[in-house]
Parts: sequence; structure tokens; C-alpha cells
Amino acid sequence: MTADNQSNNNNSNSHSTPYDEELKAPPQEGVVKPINPSGLRKEAKERAKKRPLVTKIIDSLRKEKKPFRELIINAEPLEKRVALLVDGILEKFDAERGSNDNRIVGGIFKGRIKNLDPGLKAAFVDIGMAKNAFLHYWDILPAAADSSVEVVRVNRSSKKKKNEKLTIKDIPSRYPVGTEIVLQVTKGPIGTKGPRTTTNLSLPGRFLVLMPYSDQCGISRKIEDNKERSRLKKIIQSLTIPEGMSIIIRTAGEGKKARYFVRDLHILLKKWEEISTNIEKSRAPEILYEEPDLVERTVRDFLTEEVDRVMVDNKKNYDLTIELVSQISKRSKSKIALYEDSIPIFERYNIERQIAQTFQRQVPLPSGGQIVIDETEALIAIDVNTGSHKSKAGDEKDTIFQVNCEAAKEAARQIQLRNIGGLIIIDFIDMKQRRHRNAILTKMKQAMANDKSKNHILPISPLGIMQMTRQRQQESMSSGVYTDCPYCKGRGIVKSAASISVELQRELSSIVRRIRSQGQEKNLSLRILVNPTIIERLRKEDADLLVKLEKLFDVHLTFRADPNYHVENYKILDAETGNEIK
Repeated sequence: MTADNQSNNNNSNSHSTPYDEELKAPPQEGVVKPINPSGLRKEAKERAKKRPLVTKIIDSLRKEKKPFRELIINAEPLEKRVALLVDGILEKFDAERGSNDNRIVGGIFKGRIKNLDPGLKAAFVDIGMAKNAFLHYWDILPAAADSSVEVVRVNRSSKKKKNEKLTIKDIPSRYPVGTEIVLQVTKGPIGTKGPRTTTNLSLPGRFLVLMPYSDQCGISRKIEDNKERSRLKKIIQSLTIPEGMSIIIRTAGEGKKARYFVRDLHILLKKWEEISTNIEKSRAPEILYEEPDLVERTVRDFLTEEVDRVMVDNKKNYDLTIELVSQISKRSKSKIALYEDSIPIFERYNIERQIAQTFQRQVPLPSGGQIVIDETEALIAIDVNTGSHKSKAGDEKDTIFQVNCEAAKEAARQIQLRNIGGLIIIDFIDMKQRRHRNAILTKMKQAMANDKSKNHILPISPLGIMQMTRQRQQESMSSGVYTDCPYCKGRGIVKSAASISVELQRELSSIVRRIRSQGQEKNLSLRILVNPTIIERLRKEDADLLVKLEKLFDVHLTFRADPNYHVENYKILDAETGNEIK
């Protein structure tokens, strides 16, 4: 057995620097030091003092003290980022790149049906993207009212009545292959799956949602005050809504005067008129309406939430924000400010460090415990550990409950920050008392109450497992930041040198036996190409085994190592011809 090492760029190696070896190795993952939440709150409190005097007086008169909420907008050429700080602590984070698919969700397309799958009861529609859109038959039928909305008015049309008898059985004949169809993306492409779509279109406004193909007007059930609901019902009855269309009053409409709804409806109807014109003129596949970019969406949503201040670090986007806000609420202009300091805006407000913590596998808890988050294709696993938490003697039950309380709050925050969707399993530390398990369930539901994505949380099992689902509209935040490792292909591990050595010797034995069984009695010489880490194993631990193999089969083995070879790759060649032997 002989071995030789091949090294690329031998001439350049003589001029190598210490940095060359450092750059060849993967970068060391830095440890993100946890930020003291009390420090963040203190800084936010100081910023809150700088608000206009009128605003501070209004807040002081309120019975319930509300947290200081800030929207920080960082607009760069390649990426736009928005962070929501609540008392200085990062609560929501969103990012959008020029080539990102974030704006696909909510987009309206004119597509062409390419295939009907009776088994899946779904149509696959070409909307001009790499993958055909998925359209379930149920999403073609007129949608029933959502459980989160109370229907208060039916706005039927004679045309609508004729189409009411459409059933799933009628769809293949009503929508054969080649049919043009207008649909809206409800879930972006995730992994190998194309976007999910529906024909039940909706256009969100500031206080209203316009549904052009529905006739059931309603009010969000999150508005709980009965007097307010009665007032809003009267407003809906007074609005002039075209036949066959409907609206839903969003939670943000609570307490707003009728003129706000009239103006919002006018804007949405004008937008739908433009889309309708595009439907008539365009040929499939064609995009008819695209959701606005991150900054515009943020402005639209910020006006529906209680935000005390908006900071924008880009003059162009600042002017755009002022212009958009002026069209809707001139009073809100005073909340918007242009950030002009030399320190980057996300560093200035300690957002970068909080974001870095977001992508850590282990997230520390205030008490010294931690949660460990593992994201897989099928589900998300969140494990709760006591970590370095030290409890007093006889205080173990309260300690476990305290850690679980912190874990529930932090898990909900991380789920929303990372935009995690699908099936989520949270393994809390076992709690013997039912009241503790119920308290954790209540805390988790409260922490997820303001999440815009629909979620469903089940009670904690006796084993301490909580199951929940969260609507997945697009890839998680980590999917946009990271990609599968090109070396391990996303497994996170590679085979050990011992495993490769076992495979290699097994294959060598099989090849030599096969060649000898074919009657080839001539001297046999094989050349094996391997990674240097494998040859080290063969030279040391397995040298005797290879010598025995050579003697047993009368074969000569030569090994060549190259650092550019993958650690799991090897080739067995005929030493004379150079051809690969399989």
C-alpha cells in the first residue's frame, strides 16, 4: 500500500499567510451576549420623555398605562428591514430583499389551469412563476364567513344567485384545463411547493377589507364592546357597497367615525376598478395586483396600530412615508422622524444584537433557564431547560413553574420573530399540578393573541407537551437568511472517517472478488482517491487490514489524497487505464 498527497497551487503555498488557513476553515460562530431587558426599557423610557407634550398628557390621563411602541425602518439598497420595539425590546421583525418572494402573498394573478388532479381535488395553475400555483377545489367555491367575523349584512346580486349552486363535482367541467382564472396568493412558495391560491379575493385597507366576490359583510369579533358593535353595524348598513361585493370592518376600525370608513371604501373600490380593467386587458399568465413593498405595508399597518414613534433612516422612504400618512391621517405625521445620526439605526437601538439572538439555537431566559429551538421540514421543536437556574431548597415546584412561564412568553416571541409556521411542539418542564399547566396555556394564548397569523394552541399534555399550529404564509425568517450547507446538504453532519474506511474496504473487497471471479489472473493494481482525513485513518488504525487485503487477493493498492475532495467522496480507479471501477 502506498500513498501520495496532492496539493493544489504548490507555488502559491510558499507565500501563504496565517489568514489563508483561517479563511479555509468555517468561521467560528460568535456567542451573542444576552442584552439586559431592564437596560433596554430604561433607554426606551428616556426616549418616551421626548414625545410631544400633548401626547404625554393624553397618556397620563389614560387609566391603563400602555407601553412605548416604536417602529424602526432601515432602508438599504439590497434590503429593507422593519423592527417593532415595545419598551425597547424587539417584538416584531421583518425583512425584504429585492429578489424576495414576500410580496407574492396577497398578489392577484390571472392564470391558466395546466392540470386537474382528481385525487388531490386541486388544480395547478400557471401564474408565470417557476412552479405552478396550487388551487384546491374548496378555494374555488364561494367562501363561507370566517369564524372570526360576525356577518351583519348580505349584499347579494342576481348574478350571484345563479352561481350559488356550484359544487366540487362541477369544478372539472366548469374549469377544464386551459381555462383562464383570476386568483390570489394566500401562501408563498415554501421549499419544493408552489404558492397556494384562492379565487376568493380580498383587498385590505386601513379599517376595511374589501371582498369583490363575496356578499357577506361583517365585523371582526375582536371588537368585543356590544355598543360599539351596534354602532359599526349601522355604519355598514349605511355604506354604499356595489352588488355582489362585501366588506369586513377590521379591529382597527373600533371607535372610528363613519367618514373614515367611507374614505377607506372609496380607496379600495378605486383600486379594484384598476384591477378589473387589468383583468379585461391582460392575457394569462399575468400579475394584476402586487402588494406594496415593506415600507408601504408598514405604513398601512402602523396606522392601524398604536405606535408612538416611527424612525426612518432613508430620506426617500421618509418622504414616501410622510406622503402616504398625509393621505390618511395628517395628525399621525408628527410621529414620523428622519434618523440622521452617524451610528447605523439598528445599532443605535440595540436591534442588531437582538436580531443576532433571534437566530441562535439556544435562547436564554431571565431566570437562567433557556429554550432550544430546532427547525425541521415537518415541525418545529422547542425544548425548555432550567439551565443554570439555581433554586432554593424545597422550592423546585415554583422554580419549574417560573421557568415555564418565562419560556412560554419567550417561545411566543421567538415564533413571531422568526415567522415560524406549521406544527410546533413545545416540551415544557414537567408540571404535576393541573393549575400550573392551565396557567402556562393561558400565558401562551395571551402572548400569541396579537399575532396576525392564525394560530391554534392545545392544552398541555400530562407529559408536559404543548402542541400548536401557526398559519404559514411564507418561508420562515431563517430560511431567507440561511441556505442549506453545500458540504453536508443540510444534514448538519457528515460521515466519520471510520465509517468511510469501513465502506471503502467493503467496496474494495467486493470489486477485487468480482474481478478475480471473472478469471483475471494478471497483477491487479488499484488507485483510490480520498480526502486527507480518510487517508490518515487508513495509514494508522486500518493499515494492517489493508495489508491483509492486498495479500489475500494479490492486489496492489495506491492512495492519493486531495484536500479538495469531499470527506465522504472516494473513487476507485484501475491504476493502468485510469478508468473508474464500479
